[in-house]
Amino acid sequence: MADYRLETSWHPVEGSFGRLIFTLFNLSAEPLSGFSLAYTSETRVAEKHVCNGGSLKRQVAHLHEFRPPDKLRVPPGGHWRFTVEGLTREPKHVTSGVKSAYLTLGDGRHIAVAFGDLILEDRDGGIAPPLLPPGRVEEPYSLLPWPLALALKAGELPLVLYPAERTRPEAVKALSLVLSLYQRLYPAENVPFSLCAVKGGRAIRFVTESSIAAFAYEIRFTAHEVVLSSADAAGRHYGLISLAQLMHGARTDRESFRFPNFGTIADQPRYDWRGCHLDVARQFYPVADIMRLIDILAWNKLNIFHWHLTDDEAWRLEIKAYPQLTEIGARRGPDEVLVPQLGDGAEPRSGHYAQDVRRIVAHAASLHIEVVPEIDVPGHSTATLLSLPELVDGQEAPDSYRAVQGYPNNALNPAVEFTYEFLGKVFDEMVTLFPGEYIHIGGDEVASGAWLSSPLCKALMEREKIAGTAELQSYFLKRIKAMLSERGRKLAGWNEVSHGGGVDRDGTLLMAWEKPAVGIELAQQGYDVVMTPGQAYYLDMAQAEAWSEPGASWAGHAPPEHTYAYEAEGELPDALREKLRGVQACIWTENFLSRAYFNRLVFPRLPAVAEAGWTPLERKDWDRFAAIVRMWPVL
Repeated sequence: MADYRLETSWHPVEGSFGRLIFTLFNLSAEPLSGFSLAYTSETRVAEKHVCNGGSLKRQVAHLHEFRPPDKLRVPPGGHWRFTVEGLTREPKHVTSGVKSAYLTLGDGRHIAVAFGDLILEDRDGGIAPPLLPPGRVEEPYSLLPWPLALALKAGELPLVLYPAERTRPEAVKALSLVLSLYQRLYPAENVPFSLCAVKGGRAIRFVTESSIAAFAYEIRFTAHEVVLSSADAAGRHYGLISLAQLMHGARTDRESFRFPNFGTIADQPRYDWRGCHLDVARQFYPVADIMRLIDILAWNKLNIFHWHLTDDEAWRLEIKAYPQLTEIGARRGPDEVLVPQLGDGAEPRSGHYAQDVRRIVAHAASLHIEVVPEIDVPGHSTATLLSLPELVDGQEAPDSYRAVQGYPNNALNPAVEFTYEFLGKVFDEMVTLFPGEYIHIGGDEVASGAWLSSPLCKALMEREKIAGTAELQSYFLKRIKAMLSERGRKLAGWNEVSHGGGVDRDGTLLMAWEKPAVGIELAQQGYDVVMTPGQAYYLDMAQAEAWSEPGASWAGHAPPEHTYAYEAEGELPDALREKLRGVQACIWTENFLSRAYFNRLVFPRLPAVAEAGWTPLERKDWDRFAAIVRMWPVL
């Protein structure tokens, strides 16, 4: 049991963002004195605030450190209480409170502090409705995403499916890969496939058919065999996943689902880009967790893993030319250069090294998933700048602008020439680790007024006839795009890449995240677009208005039915639909403090996005989805 515990509540106050009430309990057998209390929270204390019972010693973005009154002594069983009024925003959900806490004692030791939920005082927090209806199916087949076309008749469930005689080795290997995927996702279930002929099973005959579209497949069912036809390995892979899904549902829920004995499935993806993004900067995820998430993407027929590797809070990717990035920038802790943030306590965290990256990329490729790495520049670069101080204009005032998350001077400087030398070496190593065609460079949320106090930027602006922050960013990103082109890579970025003149549209892919209308604007400007609006596809958004629901709410609330129903294509005029490359779910992890929170927020919304990326609007059915997704894997 922890020796110290912090309880926090929020009390609404008319005319302000309310009052936070903190109570630290001493559960140890010794008195507590000469200490400070640090905690992390997205509900930040404003520069102008009133604190009763203590004082703010230090604040770095989400880290707050308070000291008690001089000579305060908290006896065993006693407590220290203080209040703060003057917040940057009003908390909306239980996850708006403390995410981690620790004490720093007079001798410099750091002691972890247990903490509870943020309690809502004097206001009804509401009750969240059920996230899924019971669900119902009109056709008894457990396929998700639902296929383009099917005409099936249910029959007897085979014991397993196995490759027919004289099946080519590459098809047997493909079946084995999906079999292994199933065993990882459902380790306690009976396998759907065998590599050997089995009495009571049914043979799969593989056919290569050049007339079938890329990534598509067709399956014909008879009482004696299953015929899987495709033109390429990806189509064969998706067909095998469909067969595994059919077997799984027919075994798991025999009352609702059956296996077909007659009929056909003809299927292909709706969009080329069916993505899922994961932020590993705010929360660190070990290799095993990332590989399991990739397995889940494969089961849902997603084909892009967008790996957000850097942000203000951490740089997670090993770059051998700059070991400081992982030695300094990947570690947060009380005695590290980067202080704790968003759930960090007294122990530091680390990063992903080249051997980890190669293993993850190879695993994804085996499942027909491309890994798109992201290093977020020029903004969101606090960890980078603290790791490599030579990237800073030494004549720029140290707190001349602040990002929306509270970080001061957090953007790489376009006028520091070392910036481009640094990024060139980073890209050189990235192209050896990531063979895909895109490198995502971020480009989002550069603070208004960034760089305008930098003498180097002032000189650059005068020399190049540049006006303002947005045009400085455009200058920077045009150089970055040229550097990527020299290395055989295309540029992907967030929608703000288009600001200030943007970059060359050719070979550029932008993700519309702020709102759906932004996607239309990007397409009108000539950019290829992936739709990932926060209002529907940001899986960190709370799923209901109730206080008890975890998550953020800057984009409103996104219940699973809303995520499922959102139609990216419906936002675009017919003349612009060719610019829509696809859709993507985004997992931002500020609020993902546990696996329970991860699973609560990500599922079933991730499979909902997967169906939007694969299945045409007229084939979608919310009640059918709800019935099937209950059987789908979570992290």
